[in-house]
Amino acid sequence: MIRRAVLLLLASLLLCAGASQAQAAGYRYWSFWERDAGRWVYATQGPSLARPSDGDVQGFRFAVSEDSASAVRPRGTADFATICAKTPAQEGRKRVALVIDFGTPSDAPGGESPPAARTACARVSPDATTAEALAAVAKPLRYDTNALLCAISGYPEKGCGEQVSKEQQERPAAEKNSPSDGGPSLGLLAGIAVVVVLGGAAIWQVRRRG
Repeated sequence: MIRRAVLLLLASLLLCAGASQAQAAGYRYWSFWERDAGRWVYATQGPSLARPSDGDVQGFRFAVSEDSASAVRPRGTADFATICAKTPAQEGRKRVALVIDFGTPSDAPGGESPPAARTACARVSPDATTAEALAAVAKPLRYDTNALLCAISGYPEKGCGEQVSKEQQERPAAEKNSPSDGGPSLGLLAGIAVVVVLGGAAIWQVRRRG
């Protein structure tokens, strides 16, 4: 009985490890960011709703992410003064600095290569949304029927927020926001090891008594 219980517990732990990895599937999409006090913050509104002010810096990053908490930020540290240095202010217009990061080859859909990241300064009407500012400097844009942003400057050519398996998500460690490698956690492995040791001891005791 002891041996059977130990084996069942071990099997449960292994099933939990498999389920954890199966749930780690991500999505390939353009994430939207805002620069706040020199750092990137995940936007709380979509680009079609956000209305940036004159002097704001906003960014887009194409990558595979599980959710907003693990989304990869745009690269680069250029500020508004740098990005809009060659776009003078104009009465009745606002300027919005945009950072467009097309991601890495490991995030690209099959058969496509990401363009180099770039910045742009959009000079638009005072009530323009981020989507309108983006359209002014990075056409063609592509949206799906739910108004999800699918492509900037025609990249990627196909697809829109599709689910990606764990194996397809792998990126260089430097690109990730967390050190997790997607494998079973150290705590889980330690727990399995303890179960195996205790199980072996229990079985030994049963045999000894027999």
